[in-house]
Amino acid sequence: MRWYKFALPVVFLALFSHHSGAQDTTAFAPYDAGKITLSNNISKEAEVSYIDNRALLPEKYGSLAFHAITRGGLVPNNLVTQKAILRFNLCNTADTARSLWFFPGFYCWKVQLYSVKGSQLIKIPSVTPPVTENLSYRRIDMPPHDSMTIVAELVFAKTYLNRIRPVLMHPGYLSSFMLLQRTSPARSSLMTYVFCGLLLMMILFSLANFFQGANKEFLYYSGYAFFLGLMLFLKALYGFRVTPFSFFQEEYLDFIMQDTGYLFYMIFMQKFLATRRKYPFLHQLYNTGVGVLLVSIAGYTFFHYFSNNFVIENAIENITKVLLLLMTAFFLLYSFTQWKDRLLRYLFWGNLCLFIFSLLSEVAIMADGIVKQIPGIFSSSLFYYEIGLFLELVFFLMGLNDKNRRLLITQARERERLKAENQMKEYEKELAVFKAQQQERERISADIHDELGSGMTAIRLMSEIARNKMKQETPAEIEKISQSADEVLNKMNAIIWSMNSGNDTMDNLVSYIRSYALEYFENTPIDCRVSTPEFIEPKELTGDKRRNVFLCIKETLNNALKHSRASQLTIDFRIDRELSIKIADNGIGIDLKNIRQFGNGLKNIARRMESIGGTYSIESDHGTSTTFILPL
Repeated sequence: MRWYKFALPVVFLALFSHHSGAQDTTAFAPYDAGKITLSNNISKEAEVSYIDNRALLPEKYGSLAFHAITRGGLVPNNLVTQKAILRFNLCNTADTARSLWFFPGFYCWKVQLYSVKGSQLIKIPSVTPPVTENLSYRRIDMPPHDSMTIVAELVFAKTYLNRIRPVLMHPGYLSSFMLLQRTSPARSSLMTYVFCGLLLMMILFSLANFFQGANKEFLYYSGYAFFLGLMLFLKALYGFRVTPFSFFQEEYLDFIMQDTGYLFYMIFMQKFLATRRKYPFLHQLYNTGVGVLLVSIAGYTFFHYFSNNFVIENAIENITKVLLLLMTAFFLLYSFTQWKDRLLRYLFWGNLCLFIFSLLSEVAIMADGIVKQIPGIFSSSLFYYEIGLFLELVFFLMGLNDKNRRLLITQARERERLKAENQMKEYEKELAVFKAQQQERERISADIHDELGSGMTAIRLMSEIARNKMKQETPAEIEKISQSADEVLNKMNAIIWSMNSGNDTMDNLVSYIRSYALEYFENTPIDCRVSTPEFIEPKELTGDKRRNVFLCIKETLNNALKHSRASQLTIDFRIDRELSIKIADNGIGIDLKNIRQFGNGLKNIARRMESIGGTYSIESDHGTSTTFILPL
């Protein structure tokens, strides 16, 4: 039994050598399919070569020079568009047939397996798993006690992430292997989903700002957030999946969405910062960036679909990323020179974080082997890029909040300015109307004085002349005409006085009432005394208030002369925050319960004082005391 165990591999080697032909024997020992229980990486047991993408493998196979797979299995950029030819040996020491699943690594579009028979390649039928993600998986069936040389013809996607990492797995482990490939980056994907949620909120926020305020710059920002968020979302959702869309997203769509997002971002920055007016250097910088991105998208598309030169295609991607980093550096330097600008300070810190973490992300891509040894999400290069984007978003929101606050202050000041201007215009209109009214009042008072005054004066003079001629035979009617003419002249003078805007002062009102009262009681039994303040502040008092106050005083003086039987009457003026006029006599007083004898006089006084916002009161105590109060 022990002899059998040691001799059996030697027998199989001999059979293998006889079966395959000496010229096709690889330098590696066959891999025993019967020993595979889960999955095994056979990178060390395989060798690789490359041929032109249009060449036929069966014709070129005999002239190929195979070599060991380099560490990490990375496919050089100049060989990405060529066919990779992988060769390895298999044997089955078991007594029963064995089936294995072969997986060459991610981003392999096509897989065709061959078995070597002498100097010829026999195509192995392509059998894939009955699942959706089966693009790169192929089944290998091994008869019992058999050995063979397997040649795999591989066509990779156009991406710098191509790696040859051939794996053989037991059929029962296939579903677990597929699940493991999808869930291994799950922790970093969770971070990506969270960040995509933040970008979705920014999209909704930007669209709300656009529709509510018609701010076009937020429409561009929503485009930036949409394309960048969609790129990250698809990368997390379809990354490490063996589907046509996953490969298309990795080799082409990923870079196009990133460039389109940055294109929208640069246009947004021009609108958001008003660079054309405020920052000409940044405006020219972003114009250059927009041009670079458009050329990059066009060039990348051309070399991807119309050329097999992946070196130039990859160079376009790398040069674009370097130029974007340089533009960020220029922005940082310019923002630093404009440090007093609060908005640029916020954007400076945000772009600085994005710049630093983008560099860390690039370093993580280049040092993939070292970074993969870091535990947790820190082993993902995308994680560092997302951290930079997140911090840039935080500082952008802080800057946006500061800008909106200052905009609200500016708008409030502008509204106050417009309100003040409108009020000033209203005041000017009111002033113009007031001046027109004053002019009309003065014109009317002048016309009354010139036309009616001269006529009434003539009537009075003619009545006096007629009475002097008739002497004792003067009719009573002529006497009444003379008295009526005097009364009309007095009333007319009062009207003219109240209409003249030049009399709209407090001291003028006091002087006029004093003069009128002394003249009114001059030839009467009542001794009138007027008390006024030593100094009267020249406060303005409108003609309407002057006229109503004077008429109320006039009515009160008339009542005192007719009904009080007084021998003395005092008028006391007090002026502080209100005008107070107190008229007191030493007459018989007034019966406040029976005031019909005064007719409508007192009612008119109350109505007039109320119409100008004043009050009046009347008391009877050893005479009559009437007080008028007008707030100033």
